Amino acid sequence: MPSQSVSQVSETSRPIVNRPAEERALFVYGSLLDPIRRHEIIGHPVQTTPATIEDYELGRGRYFFIRRCPGTRTTGLLLLNLSADDFKRLDRYEELPRLYTRERVIVSDRQGNKLRCWTYLPTPLLLRGRR
Repeated sequence: MPSQSVSQVSETSRPIVNRPAEERALFVYGSLLDPIRRHEIIGHPVQTTPATIEDYELGRGRYFFIRRCPGTRTTGLLLLNLSADDFKRLDRYEELPRLYTRERVIVSDRQGNKLRCWTYLPTPLLLRGRR
């Protein structure tokens, strides 16, 4: 098993565990929580694990979204070991870059380990509720 490197975020926070698969992990919080929906989009089952993102609140207009809001948290799932083709399909589903952007964030797994991963964040167009 490859060794893990650890970088400290701050003196009071837990370390961020840097894993090679982080580039292939995606935090989801809305319709992609549904395994049937994921399979329809990606075309195959995906390994998942529960995760939480701090300082982001869940909202919903026509579509689910998360946005920065200090002191809140949103639970979701980490989709693991996604391929470049998986990300292309997911980006198309999320209507990148029109409705969402894909950005790096830090989430916590069930054990409290902090992990870097991707997530979809809303564009101003999505937040205005237009399609």
